[in-house]
Amino acid sequence: MLQAACGDSRAPRGQLAGVTRMLEEGKDCKDIVTRLAAVSKALDRAGFAIIGSGLEQCLVRGDSSMDTGDLEKDFLSLA
Repeated sequence: MLQAACGDSRAPRGQLAGVTRMLEEGKDCKDIVTRLAAVSKALDRAGFAIIGSGLEQCLVRGDSSMDTGDLEKDFLSLA
């Protein structure tokens, strides 16, 4: 699951590069804001996937090296 989340984190990087290019080319502000919203949503999805993977590791696999309270706080900070 963590590998999938890492793959998901590449999408916002490409979208953000597109925003930079749009700014440099003087594209319409509405289009830039729309792209920024997509970047934000993609980052949220990647963050949820990464934290979800950590929670799974704690709960399902019994990994005591991770603090579930900290993971829960991180998860809620994304909301």
